[in-house]
Amino acid sequence: MQSDCILEAWRNHETELRAYLIHRLRDAYAADDLLQIIFLKVIQQNTSFCTLDNTRAWLFQIARNALTDQFRLAKPFTELSDEMAVTDVNDRDPIDELDACIVRNLGEMSKDDREILEQCDLLGIKQQTYAAAHDLSLTAVKSRLLRARKRLRLAITKHCQVNFDEFGKVCCHTPRNQDS
Repeated sequence: MQSDCILEAWRNHETELRAYLIHRLRDAYAADDLLQIIFLKVIQQNTSFCTLDNTRAWLFQIARNALTDQFRLAKPFTELSDEMAVTDVNDRDPIDELDACIVRNLGEMSKDDREILEQCDLLGIKQQTYAAAHDLSLTAVKSRLLRARKRLRLAITKHCQVNFDEFGKVCCHTPRNQDS
């Protein structure tokens, strides 16, 4: 009878398989779980298991494959200490927080600087259009805009601790508190 063949092979090799799995996994409970998976695979073989020449070799091959699958699927993790716990969760990158710094510093600029920066840089009004609306030459608008940008850059560099790379682009910053 086929079930007798399966049970006999299992009784003969279960202890040895379990010891092998415990040695590899270093965890008796995980070894027992894997042993159950191996037993299910034996049962799924049905009559073909009883026709095997070396059932021990087949069982250990299945055990090695199951171990490989277990290690492949394992997601290693490290427990974090309480000191490393995040207290203030902010989903935005620090560079994305720069918009708040710019708005705050724009509010602290002179009315003329704030107006030209808001109109030309933030609202996208063409410099020529701004010049005509304010009865200025295009050269004057370009000069005023350039000076306003420099003052804003100095303000955000100072107040938000903004750093620029060698190409003049923002590389990082430390946002200031609302009250500072």
